[in-house]
Amino acid sequence: MAEDFTELVRKKAEKHYRQGRFFCGESVLRGIVDVSGQKERRALVALASGFGTGMGEAGCACGAVVGGIMALGLFFGRTMPGDPKVNACMALARELHDQFRAKHRSVCCRVLNRGVVHDSPEQQENCAQRTADAAGIAAAIIARELKRQARDAEKKAGP
Repeated sequence: MAEDFTELVRKKAEKHYRQGRFFCGESVLRGIVDVSGQKERRALVALASGFGTGMGEAGCACGAVVGGIMALGLFFGRTMPGDPKVNACMALARELHDQFRAKHRSVCCRVLNRGVVHDSPEQQENCAQRTADAAGIAAAIIARELKRQARDAEKKAGP
């Protein structure tokens, strides 16, 4: 089940990006929101709009990674000060960051696209792959953690 979810999210996010419908971060967040059945939360995709091309075309943080981290926050983040869930969410965000960086050697848009002409077919292809990768990593983390939470709740409920 987790593999299906992960692959569906990867494909959906990549499709949104390739069709030019959304920037990378928007594509990741939208793919996760749609595939997880939370379509009522689509308006939250707007939160990722400013992260395209490395934060408003500044070339900083990879928007796909940011979109993935936003999705993690949607599932596992806090809404009240002092909520200890923030610590687990931070660890999950770091996990996404580290996995993406291990695969792509950076999480900086400028570094990832060094030597590639902006908006060229090569850059679009590279970013489509990075979008799919970030979405897949985030989806795998979400699936794993939701499964863990369900197991923990079962144990708590007892026989």
